[in-house]
Amino acid sequence: MKFTDFNFKSTIQEAINEAGFKEPSPIQEDAIPHILEGKDVIAQAHTGTGKTAAFGLPVLNMMKAGGDIEALVIVPTRELAMQVSDELYKFGKLSNIKTATVYGGTPYGKQIERINRANIIVATPGRLQDLLKSGKIKISPKFVILDEADEMLDMGFLDEIKNIFTFFKEKKQTLMFSATMPNAIKRLAQEILDNPITITITKKDSTNKNISQNYYVMAESERDDALIRLIDYKNPTKVIVFCRMKREVDRLVTHLVASGFKAKGLHGDMEQRQREVVIRAFKQGQVDIFVATDVAARGLDVNDVSHVFNYHIPFDSESYVHRIGRTGRAGNLGEAITLITPNELRALQKIEKDIGAKIITKEIPTKDDLVDSQQSQLVEQILNAKELESSHEIVKKLTSSMDMTTIAYKLLSLLQAQNQVMGKNVIGMNLREIEELIKRKANERPSSGGGRNRRGRGGNRNRSRNGNGGGNRNGGGNRDGNRNRNRSRNSNRD
Repeated sequence: MKFTDFNFKSTIQEAINEAGFKEPSPIQEDAIPHILEGKDVIAQAHTGTGKTAAFGLPVLNMMKAGGDIEALVIVPTRELAMQVSDELYKFGKLSNIKTATVYGGTPYGKQIERINRANIIVATPGRLQDLLKSGKIKISPKFVILDEADEMLDMGFLDEIKNIFTFFKEKKQTLMFSATMPNAIKRLAQEILDNPITITITKKDSTNKNISQNYYVMAESERDDALIRLIDYKNPTKVIVFCRMKREVDRLVTHLVASGFKAKGLHGDMEQRQREVVIRAFKQGQVDIFVATDVAARGLDVNDVSHVFNYHIPFDSESYVHRIGRTGRAGNLGEAITLITPNELRALQKIEKDIGAKIITKEIPTKDDLVDSQQSQLVEQILNAKELESSHEIVKKLTSSMDMTTIAYKLLSLLQAQNQVMGKNVIGMNLREIEELIKRKANERPSSGGGRNRRGRGGNRNRSRNGNGGGNRNGGGNRDGNRNRNRSRNSNRD
């Protein structure tokens, strides 16, 4: 199926084309026709499956873009409010549809000004309820959408949502999107929806087929080395690294920056303005590596994330699906990489069973593998490089004192020195060791204490990184995927 099959208005279809969307995801394919028919919908699908476009495109298509608020989207967090608002703006701008983002922690006056100029409000429950109860705004939306309904329930917003709906007396089309369907959400749906269509994306559809899923096994002490080696080897365009704890985010960002990467972190202790700056920098390509906790990254919507790294394995399969759904969007290919120790193998196997997808084990590239890869990339860069007029002048000056072969050797030596590979040659377990570990774990019988603590071969090897891995990486200007990262151990780190 193609997006053109929905027969959207030309301005909406043009915006879809600009966004690079090609084929609808399962939730989009199932939900959009029912929404276009004017039916209330309950949709169960994980984050990263395209829910915003699933409700946003049909609603935008049905809006008249007049002077009134026609649509209201209620979301659990400020970050998600900003992301959904950006997405709706992207799809609605050619139709002259304006959005207003409403959340706590910012002045009422500015938000009310935006609301008065908008056609869509994207709001968190607390601030929206305050505006409605105080009479600062009066709206009668034709479309009301609850996004991440289960998350709002977990955050204690159920009473606010019920209260918000008491302010809307006129008939409206109501849509509810949720990753899970606990009983409280089902009861809420019965109260606020009218004879809804129920759509469920099953577990076998929960992970995007455009995402390759791999894992690597190493000792706990090798995590940092493994992460840097894999990032260097895969040369990704844009990366999200997920950590479990806030302090881990801060520590890892410091380590990555010291190793020459353009990295920033996001977690709950950061001020709202600081969080907005970090997200904007990542979306605009000023930051290559984005390190975040699960909660902080919820709702983050960036279509060109090439790789997602699970620095630590998530606590459950649902978090895993949320995390890896940040890549492989809008028809693009993505890769999800999980770093585990031997003792975490069972937890990964449980996730694999829950999501119904195969997670492939691989070896961490050796130092020699990385050198070979960088040489191949360098050859490709040279072959595809454009000749500048200034380079001809430099060649003329150089040939006055040396031959062309010597010039070529010196230039290549200079480039290779800037991309010097740090660390030891071998990190983590090889495929044969991992295969033995899998067999051994399969034969183990977990004890009442949670299982015997058997260390697989290589699982307790304390491999420390040789050298500080430091450097200054310059290469953000070339965004074609073959960035020339210049690294020097004696650089000035700021």
